[in-house]
Amino acid sequence: MASKVNIPPKLVLKGAPKEIGLEHGRQLQHQIRSQLEIYKEMFEYTSKMNWSQVHELAEEFRATLEQNTPDIHAEMLGIAEGAGVEMLDIVALNCRSEISLGHFSDGCTSLSWKKGERGRVLSQNWDWTTKVGKNLAIVQIEQSDKPTIYMVTEAGIVGKIGFNSAGVGVCLNAIKAPVCVSSKVPIHVALRLCLESVSVDTALERLNSLGGAASSQHILLADSSKALGLELSPNGDVYLHEDANGMVIHTNHFIENKSVQEPPWLPSSPVRLKRCRELSRELLEKGVAGDKITPALLREKIYADRYNAPEAICCSKILSRHPIRQTSTLFNIVMNLEPGKLRAEVVFGRPGYEEESAVVKLPMTTEKRRLSWLLRLFGL
Repeated sequence: MASKVNIPPKLVLKGAPKEIGLEHGRQLQHQIRSQLEIYKEMFEYTSKMNWSQVHELAEEFRATLEQNTPDIHAEMLGIAEGAGVEMLDIVALNCRSEISLGHFSDGCTSLSWKKGERGRVLSQNWDWTTKVGKNLAIVQIEQSDKPTIYMVTEAGIVGKIGFNSAGVGVCLNAIKAPVCVSSKVPIHVALRLCLESVSVDTALERLNSLGGAASSQHILLADSSKALGLELSPNGDVYLHEDANGMVIHTNHFIENKSVQEPPWLPSSPVRLKRCRELSRELLEKGVAGDKITPALLREKIYADRYNAPEAICCSKILSRHPIRQTSTLFNIVMNLEPGKLRAEVVFGRPGYEEESAVVKLPMTTEKRRLSWLLRLFGL
């Protein structure tokens, strides 16, 4: 019998950008150092680059970050100092999608589903190199004059998959295309900027004001009233709107953006896209709508699906591959973006398999906050 996947560390980070970074680096020092070893191996195997060459490219992005997003640059400095590593190590982790130019073999399936005029369900399976699973973290970031962020991320990375207290959420699908511009926004920084925004529209304004994305990627961006699939490229962006059923579904290839040439890389991507559309349509035909669109239902009926295994929506390792390229579903997240009901459920490991973790609910409720709530309840 497979053992349960451990729930990653939970961090609550607050203060100025440097303070947030320092605490991140200190608490996840072991995981960050492990990440660096994994990515050193991955860059060398997939891109034929040693770490000195990676640092050379990272310096280009570091200069851009310092100029365009000084708060995020300061946070990265804090992470590096807290973890006892070099600043360019942390920049390389946060720009790994750009530095690799799509040579990694990650695949994810994401879905946004309208549940009313003022509500969206945003969800995805995140598939990635299995070795990284031990270095995930659940992070809550509290900053003055910005929404509180709740996300699942890799140790050392400032932006990933999650939502904020203003009801803005993001999912990510990697795209492979050999175009990269270091003066634009790395995708993990773009995710963080979206998570610091109060609406889909303000997130788009922020990204566009900085020149757009540095590499070709897909962000599924939603708030309570709108969802857009952002097919991003340094050569131009295309936005996918909700279909007649109120859905946006995406995997790992551009559906409408023709601005770049995509080399064939993941044969499973169109298969997963078609399969997710079929499974969603089946739920619609059974009358699933509104509050019936629950995390448990989506995990069972869509995200645990094994059609076309091992390269299914719920992805399993292909053991014949090099260990660094053995990819599997590392977590599933389902977010409810509805005013007054903002919440998410996360399951680590492969949904529907014995090793999946217990459900983690976001926002996190710390023991200290529980005690404060009890004291208020009893008037103490």
